[in-house]
Amino acid sequence: MNIKKHIPNFITLLNVFCGCLAIIFAVKNQLEIAAFFVFLGIFFDFFDGLAARLLKVQSELGLQLDSLADMITSGVVPGIVMYQLFNRALDIHEKVNDGHSWSDTWHWFQNEVHILPLLGLLITLASAYRLAKFNIDENQTSSFIGLPTPANTLLIVSFPLILAYQDITVIDVHAIILNKWFLITMTLLSSYLLNAKISLFALKFKDWSFKKNMVKYIFIILSMLLMVILQFVAIPIIIILYVLISLLKK
Repeated sequence: MNIKKHIPNFITLLNVFCGCLAIIFAVKNQLEIAAFFVFLGIFFDFFDGLAARLLKVQSELGLQLDSLADMITSGVVPGIVMYQLFNRALDIHEKVNDGHSWSDTWHWFQNEVHILPLLGLLITLASAYRLAKFNIDENQTSSFIGLPTPANTLLIVSFPLILAYQDITVIDVHAIILNKWFLITMTLLSSYLLNAKISLFALKFKDWSFKKNMVKYIFIILSMLLMVILQFVAIPIIIILYVLISLLKK
């Protein structure tokens, strides 16, 4: 039995496990814990492909399993997180406006469900469509067409982390992030970027030379500096930087 060929798939399954845990905590509205497992899942997502290339055991099974794992960690989870952010914004609005809601409601199985937060699940639908296209597109081996689902997920899960851990005196982050128009805009923008016909570089290294990977190394260094200086606020900036550098590189 060739154990070596199963190592990348085992790492991918760790991504699936982290994604399942993230879903559990996101449904419970414990978004900070969900974000932690998303980060861990994306870590495994990066290293399963790297392990497959280093061990030279790439396979069609691994490709399909990787997409299924991404659908859980980077497809279902960000949709639920955005749904919960909409609900938080709705709760604040109702408290300020004496129970008056800006979202219509449906009654499902004796439960009251607000309609507008369901818009957050558009991210999940867009992620599923993006991953399906990726599986049949042979032009995305060294670059991506559209924002990769892990990058989009990092963008979405950064919002509850900013709310929980960033204390910015110059601006009221709660008023910005928990604003329905901000959430609507971010939902539509992220869903568009996932499937936009924009060529973005991939953080895949065929070798470690600086000359051939200069853009990737510069991006990684800038991202690390931004994370040290700005902490979780850096994540949306890094995603914007990723798109801008890719466009300039092209």
